[in-house]
Amino acid sequence: MSQTAPNILMLGIGNVLWADEGFGVRVVERIARDYRFGSNPRLLDGGTQGIYLVDQVRWADVLVVFDAIDYGLPPGTLKRIEGEAVPQFLGARKMSLHQTGFQEVLALAALLGDPPGHQVLIGVQPVELEDFGGSLTTPVKAMIEPAIEAARTYLDRFGVQWLPNDDNQAAHRDMPHPALDLAVYEAGRPSPEVACRIGDSRILARRVSG
Repeated sequence: MSQTAPNILMLGIGNVLWADEGFGVRVVERIARDYRFGSNPRLLDGGTQGIYLVDQVRWADVLVVFDAIDYGLPPGTLKRIEGEAVPQFLGARKMSLHQTGFQEVLALAALLGDPPGHQVLIGVQPVELEDFGGSLTTPVKAMIEPAIEAARTYLDRFGVQWLPNDDNQAAHRDMPHPALDLAVYEAGRPSPEVACRIGDSRILARRVSG
């Protein structure tokens, strides 16, 4: 490694509108709220942008990805994957289109000759995905802080200093709009009586005639 500090990208991917799908975005949102770094690392809410993230990934020497991943493990389990295994896990058991898109991002970065030299995937096994407008389930939300600690442990080798963000404000660009802040998002959701959580029983119910 050269004497210059590596470019480090901490990237959250997923869709906050589909319950545990939003885990990766919520992790970088929490990091942005609680910590500051100066010029490095860079934090990014990648959402479901897919191929549009390729330039960001090519910029990075060190890539840390947070996501909800189907590891085939008990729901709420956090798992860290490093190196060449990262794209394999992103594509082995796809839960959504954004995983296919990001797998292609990594492949394109490699094809263009600029893959991150260090890659780590910090993922959680989701509990619920089919809840449009829902927030993280309790077991998955409980993994936000452990995911941050896993990232801190991994980035220690690169000399990253995690300084407290004393203003407790998201001081980083490329974060979710304030209207999608986790607390605001959860507080604004209608009750189950007003907005059906899983499908709509009025449509799904079938009348059985004699």
